[in-house]
Amino acid sequence: MKLAFIIDPIHLLDPCHDTSVALMEAAQILGHEIWITQANWLSVVEGKAWAILQQVELVPIDLVEGRWVAANPWYRLQERSLISLETMDAVFMRTDPPVNDSYLFATYILDYVDQNKTLVINNPDGIRRANEKMYALQFREVIPETIVSGDKQLIRQFVEAKGATVLKPLGNKAGEGILFLQAGDRNFNSIVELSTHQGKLPVMVQTYLPEAKDGDKRIILLHGEPIGALNRLSSGSDFRNNMAAGGTVAETEITPREHEICTQLADKLRQDGLIFVGIDVIGGYLTEVNVTSPTGVREIDRLSGTRLGHQVIQWVEQRLQAKK
Repeated sequence: MKLAFIIDPIHLLDPCHDTSVALMEAAQILGHEIWITQANWLSVVEGKAWAILQQVELVPIDLVEGRWVAANPWYRLQERSLISLETMDAVFMRTDPPVNDSYLFATYILDYVDQNKTLVINNPDGIRRANEKMYALQFREVIPETIVSGDKQLIRQFVEAKGATVLKPLGNKAGEGILFLQAGDRNFNSIVELSTHQGKLPVMVQTYLPEAKDGDKRIILLHGEPIGALNRLSSGSDFRNNMAAGGTVAETEITPREHEICTQLADKLRQDGLIFVGIDVIGGYLTEVNVTSPTGVREIDRLSGTRLGHQVIQWVEQRLQAKK
């Protein structure tokens, strides 16, 4: 197979952490060609999606005394070429959020890939449908009590009723801008005004889950089925558990309640073409559905001895073979 990955500039990626690298490495080990591009290198020519692509060869990382170790350099690039994306067997959209104009325009260009010829993961229309905070609201039985609003008075009423809450900007990633907000906070007005841009943007406000002290679980789903999980724990100086906010990770298992959550999401994810997804669960409640470039594969593989990247690529192989 020829596989294209739309990623951030490769020299900025961490081969020991980034799931995009784990997927590319797995594909290479399984004998496939790996090509990379960036969102700003996409074009539409004569009604078809094209990209400036480079074939890449990776040096696989090694697990040494419980930690991943990468070679330096860990990749080799060939020359750039303008190529139709429909010459690829599959295209992985793996640009990191935020989902800004550049990101959205890239998904519009990917609409011009004929998915009868080339599989796009995740489906560009599905990505647009699935704001990573808002998408979870469809599953009210399994989320904490939540409102979405830019209205200060409505937010105040909710916070006063719940006592302790978490405020989340709708467009950020990796825990950026997430704030702990309590009734009676002397900074309440400033927090809400800054977060909503003076009421111009809505934010999500959720009941605070005390179980967050025990971790924030990331579960990886492949075509609606859970294939691995890790628990993210706060550093102690920050209430957020995100790895990007300094949190640590620990091995974990998927509980019956979490399997139930995955089952509730599965049909909708498949319907929207969201094949590779990471969900966040705290205390048995779904808090986010990550569809843009979900991460965690390197950490799960290190802790659990799995090879999730191989599972993903083998699923793609089977999916494409079934279409022939």
